[in-house]
Amino acid sequence: MLRTLVILCVIALLAGGGVVYYLFTATPKPRAIDAEEGDAVKGTYVARLAGCITCHTDSKAGRGLLAGGAAIKTPFGTFYGPNITPDPEDGIGKWSLDDFAAALTAGQAPDGSPYYPVFPYTSYTLMDDQEIADLWAAIQTVKPVSGKAPANEVDAPFDHRFLLTPWQTLFLKAGPYEPDPNRPEDWNRGAFIVNGPGHCVACHTPRDIFGALDESRALEGGRNGPGGEKVPAITATALREGGWSAEDIAYALKTGLAPDGDIFGGSMGEVVSGSTKFLNDADRKAVAAYLLSE
Repeated sequence: MLRTLVILCVIALLAGGGVVYYLFTATPKPRAIDAEEGDAVKGTYVARLAGCITCHTDSKAGRGLLAGGAAIKTPFGTFYGPNITPDPEDGIGKWSLDDFAAALTAGQAPDGSPYYPVFPYTSYTLMDDQEIADLWAAIQTVKPVSGKAPANEVDAPFDHRFLLTPWQTLFLKAGPYEPDPNRPEDWNRGAFIVNGPGHCVACHTPRDIFGALDESRALEGGRNGPGGEKVPAITATALREGGWSAEDIAYALKTGLAPDGDIFGGSMGEVVSGSTKFLNDADRKAVAAYLLSE
């Protein structure tokens, strides 16, 4: 009896140790980009769609386009968008396309260290190879700016970056978006934008104690915005109860005006001014179609 108990304890310890080892050593595999040469014009559109301008440009400080410094306050601390200009010392001028793809698809820096998910790579991973190549080409056209963004101010124990490896193992679902063959084209485009580069889901979905999206409450809103800002639910039910039509949604994404005449403020105002107002009508309509679908 004692021997059996000892054997079971050893097995449990080995199994537990194996799980811990896997969580702390298994890292998402960066995607190998298979794309033609990037198109900077198309990439500029992707940059607007993905919100790169807003998060990586500190307009108030006048640091320059994509030079970093904009603060993002979260329950885990304050993060600052890094310099992603082609500056070779303070930006990403020494990166390759593969380095860039690893950041977007696997949340990994060139040295293999994991990024905090305040950088929404869990959404960007849904982009296809050509879109990533196009975005990379667009960034190469930006004026290099020297100077790094302020260091992140992360609360303990989250300041220990090695903890992000098990987080990514558990919560990062890497891979490009796969269209639903049973849905129309505009629905799939909307689903791709909302869950992918537009990362609407990242702000409008509650997070659990680990900082991962609570997918069972997708788009239900809450205090998920920067600094604990309250963001509204944008589920189909909530939107319909609020009197929103597809036309209202598309118009609001273009102008920042709600159906009742109110103007979007806070982070959503920045999203409109830096991102959605630059989208084409078809994409704004696709987002509306997806959000209002059941």
